[in-house]
Amino acid sequence: MNFIFELLLNAAVLFLIAYLLPSVNIKSYLTALGVAVVVGILNATIGAILRLPLNLITLGFLSFFVRLLVLAVIIKLADALFKGFEVKTFSAAVIIASAMAVAGTLFSYLFHGGVAR
Repeated sequence: MNFIFELLLNAAVLFLIAYLLPSVNIKSYLTALGVAVVVGILNATIGAILRLPLNLITLGFLSFFVRLLVLAVIIKLADALFKGFEVKTFSAAVIIASAMAVAGTLFSYLFHGGVAR
């Protein structure tokens, strides 16, 4: 059930960022929901493969930044996969990744009693 809430939250964050940033365009909330699903799947598969060597190189000290960078790359990949989703710059993808990370952290703290999972 938490996965569904996080999915809806990520779609809402995508939709909000598209409203705030002129370099991000989303056709509809349904497109944002589809992008959130694809980003979640890609982050769980390709993201883990990309994060491992980067975390080994940085000895895990920059793990937070590695996660943001990999998520931004995945968002740009989702941009190529979806017709109704456009992220014009990589910096916009980093902003989206940061907003999704903050929203996910707040969700974890509010609904899991301060324990991030």
